[in-house]
Amino acid sequence: MADPGVRISAREAIALVCDTFTEHELGEVPPAGDGPLGWEGYGAARDRAARRTGSAESVVYGDATCGGVPCVVLSFEFGFLGGSLGERTGDRLEAAYALAREHRRPLVSLIATGGSRMQEGMVALGQLQRVARASVLLREAGVGHLAVLRDPTTGGGWATLGAGADVVLALPGAQVGFAGSRVRPPGADPAAYSAEGQLAAGQVDAVVAEHALRDTVAFWAGALGGGTGEAPEAAPVPRALGPDVRLPRSGWDAVRAARDPGRPRAAAYLDDYFTRREPLRGDRCGGDDPGMLCGVGLHQGRPVAYAAQAGTATRPAGYRTAARLVEFAGRLGLPVLTLVDTPGAANDAEAERAGAGAAIAGLFGAVAAARTPVTSLLIGEGGSGGALALAAPGRTWATPDSYFSVIAPEWAAAILKRDPSRVAHTADQLRLRPQDLAELGVIRGIVGPAPH
Repeated sequence: MADPGVRISAREAIALVCDTFTEHELGEVPPAGDGPLGWEGYGAARDRAARRTGSAESVVYGDATCGGVPCVVLSFEFGFLGGSLGERTGDRLEAAYALAREHRRPLVSLIATGGSRMQEGMVALGQLQRVARASVLLREAGVGHLAVLRDPTTGGGWATLGAGADVVLALPGAQVGFAGSRVRPPGADPAAYSAEGQLAAGQVDAVVAEHALRDTVAFWAGALGGGTGEAPEAAPVPRALGPDVRLPRSGWDAVRAARDPGRPRAAAYLDDYFTRREPLRGDRCGGDDPGMLCGVGLHQGRPVAYAAQAGTATRPAGYRTAARLVEFAGRLGLPVLTLVDTPGAANDAEAERAGAGAAIAGLFGAVAAARTPVTSLLIGEGGSGGALALAAPGRTWATPDSYFSVIAPEWAAAILKRDPSRVAHTADQLRLRPQDLAELGVIRGIVGPAPH
């Protein structure tokens, strides 16, 4: 929110994103007196919270539509004991997940919570296990979950409902973190506990201004709407961009064309292919690689998941984010488009410490195990295994201004102890041109521009 100090109610949050909302009531039996711990004054505090907020608990839920898409929406009431999770909250959360699963409707969680309710002790903390189980069942059913992080989103609410969602949006300036403001280490950097800090750390997909939230939630509600259970049709291959579509005469010509700074890059291809797209950012392990563009876009009115290398050396976080994207698409029945364009995997010491090998292996495995069709287009440099990891076996095409090689010609010449003057000859020997790749069966074909 523009001013995170001003906290809106659960129903005000629902009004921000929903066209319609029909609240459900469970008719739960409230905790007797001062609750399971006999916490003095707890019963009176609950009664005051209920009168003040008009809510019987810290969560409301029900059927809704977002952008015309039927959804199940749950929203936290921070004014009810800080939006804390107690046993009755767990009842409502579990019911909301079950409703979404039963009707195969995406779940939209509007979160504002300080964590588990101290006045119920371990009974309250145990609700996190119920939420985790409900989340697993929702994923197994192939139903999507979108979380919107309001201010604050901390403790177990962040560690289960928030961080466990398929897509995580946050409002600007929202406090987001496992540790709330009163329990952090002295001198802790407050930026690390903000929506913007979590975005930079790869934990949040986008920070969305309040005025844009309704439209963004509607987009994701449509994308997460749940598949039919059948494999979708593969995404069509994009057309080639750029004015020069001639095939290279030599291997070195192919390398120079792919390295041309004026060549169309991933962003241009994505803009040409999609009428709209929204990002999925971060590897959920503390990293975000701006050179790996991931998200979901609309192509001819149909949602398609995409992972696109932007021409830079791909970092471990990029491979993990792409693997997350492929797995996400498989569960939700979305076809996948990948755009291959990298000189290779980042090979500096930091990349090695961040697990480059394991991250690349993870993406190879995700593509190999993909449950929905993956369409790949080589649009520039195809540098060794760092590029191949993003390419679909048997479903990869290439543009005329691209190349794919087991190793860069310069490195091949160096390993073979050849004079630098023989790099161009080495490029020819590697047979890395698009037409060579087609002849070798490495790619299915070479794409051209759209007919005029």
